[in-house]
Amino acid sequence: MRGGGGHLPGPTDTIGKMSSPIADYAMLSDTRTAALVSREGSIDWLCLPRYDSASVFGSLLGDQRHGHWSLRPTDESATPTRHYDGDTFVLVTRWEGASGVAEVWDFMPHGGDSTSGVDADVAVVRRVVGVTGTMEFTQHLTLRFDYARAVPWVRQVGTDESPALLAVAGPDAVIVRGPRLAPTDHAHAGTFSVGEGGHEDLTLCWFRSYGDAPSAVDVDRALAATTEWWQGWASRIDHDGPHHDAVVRSLLVLRALSHHDTGGIVAAATTSLPEEFGGTRNWDYRYVWLRDAALTLEALIGHGFLGVADRWRAWLVRAIAGDPAELQIMYGLGGERDLFERELDSLPGYRGAGPVRIGNGAAHQFQGDVIGEVMVALDEARQAGLPESEASWPLQRALLAYVEANMDRLDNGIWEIRSEPRMFTHSRVMIWAALDRGIRAVREGGLEGPAERWEQLRERMRSEIDRQGVDPDGRFFVQHYGTREVDASLLVLPQVGYCAADDPRMLATVAEMERTLMRDGMLLRYRTESGVDGLDGDEHPFLACSFWLVQQYAASGRSEDAVRLMDRLCALANDVGLLSEEYDVAGQRHAGNTPQALSHLALVGAADALVGHYGRGRASAPKHPSRVARDQPRRASESLTRPPIRSSEFS
Repeated sequence: MRGGGGHLPGPTDTIGKMSSPIADYAMLSDTRTAALVSREGSIDWLCLPRYDSASVFGSLLGDQRHGHWSLRPTDESATPTRHYDGDTFVLVTRWEGASGVAEVWDFMPHGGDSTSGVDADVAVVRRVVGVTGTMEFTQHLTLRFDYARAVPWVRQVGTDESPALLAVAGPDAVIVRGPRLAPTDHAHAGTFSVGEGGHEDLTLCWFRSYGDAPSAVDVDRALAATTEWWQGWASRIDHDGPHHDAVVRSLLVLRALSHHDTGGIVAAATTSLPEEFGGTRNWDYRYVWLRDAALTLEALIGHGFLGVADRWRAWLVRAIAGDPAELQIMYGLGGERDLFERELDSLPGYRGAGPVRIGNGAAHQFQGDVIGEVMVALDEARQAGLPESEASWPLQRALLAYVEANMDRLDNGIWEIRSEPRMFTHSRVMIWAALDRGIRAVREGGLEGPAERWEQLRERMRSEIDRQGVDPDGRFFVQHYGTREVDASLLVLPQVGYCAADDPRMLATVAEMERTLMRDGMLLRYRTESGVDGLDGDEHPFLACSFWLVQQYAASGRSEDAVRLMDRLCALANDVGLLSEEYDVAGQRHAGNTPQALSHLALVGAADALVGHYGRGRASAPKHPSRVARDQPRRASESLTRPPIRSSEFS
């Protein structure tokens, strides 16, 4: 029989239950893609087989007709509580109702080998376990492939004893096994009951439509293997400071966003969740930004995972290939270059906040900071003990040649502005940092390179920044040359060693941020009213920026302010420890794509700062003349023994 058919909902349709608040979603991950599960038990977002693939469940950006898989008690009065099973992405939702108590164990098997219990490339498992009494569950399944643009051909392929639905659309297919589902209103639905000590297993497996359907998942083996894999990975995390649980969960999120096969690291699991509710600041984050990936790399290296650096470095070599002059600031998970940005009319947007975009036009921007981020991360890896490969140092030399060729080029900056390019101070500092790490590799690491030329360029860059990257009175750093505006990205300057955290100019910069960028005690990226980004509308405080401020407070001696802000920020995580991109203080809700790598890696950096690790490696440059008479604030390399770095497998 054909499931679906007929009219696909468009942007003007209003029928159907809308998606839940962003903070209500938990993530399942197999380190290849992710599913977002609402507190009410509905999987509203799933792209198969990769993060950057088209959605099969897309109701997050529309309503239930755009694809979802709901599983909850028939009793509408039943109440849920949930948690991850230890340091894993196995989600346990406990339902308590009038007739009994039951748990739903949702997970994506981390497998594909002989011990995993699953031979599918990607699978979702939902096990319902009876705890006390008897509880009836209802499931609703709506499959919509290709961002709700394709209604699949659905037919029953199982038996009375082992029901199964097969859904096919173009190159993609899924097989759904479990209690019988009957067609209803272009979807499928069914009910079943579990009693105390009993269980029912529901599974969805993706496969290529021109191949054979995978065999049924061995749920017991898959659950055991997945739990063991995640807990084994988490057991290697080195962190003994404050906010331990938040740091561990954040590092787990970063690992989940790191693709197991390719080594690419996505910025977030979603696309087009609004930065401004009802506005147009909706972007696709399911790609590998060199900047975000490099920062993720640093967070993982700093907590015991050196193998990830080797894997990502190999990804970088493949992505850039033989032509660094054609460098992009982002790529697909496999290194794909074609990220053409377009708008979809098949998905109306999160609670109607369109447009929904796939692809990202920023891929072809020039962002002057990117190579600096990459060079800082690879320097961290080198310090941690990762030897250079045959291709890695030649690649870094080629990247520095790219920096040299583009030193005087206006750029779009870290925030990817879509107006006139400028000389952004943060970008200029990261060019300085790129040269600095190259010099260090030669002077301290014994690698070959034109260190003297790089030193001349580095000092030229410092002279320029100290002259033009400050306000007319030379009191504080500015967002870009020729303005008096500040920008939260300036908090990175002491992190990369350009200046000390208590440099008078840095302290004055923070004071100016507190005066102009604070919204209810949290930090905006910049003032949108200035028109610098070329976009309409406003946005909410950017969580990573506030975590950067925690680092700055800690490094400059404002310990109480650092602790106070850190506690507040960590409290904004949802009930399973996930953070989105932004936080709407007035509406008390998450905003932007989720979970956001930059938010979680900045949390890790802030937690490290609270125990004295302030910077991102140590710079080789001399102190600024204004700092000669004073010592720099402590850095990890000088005053604190960093957590031991162990070379571990990427997996």
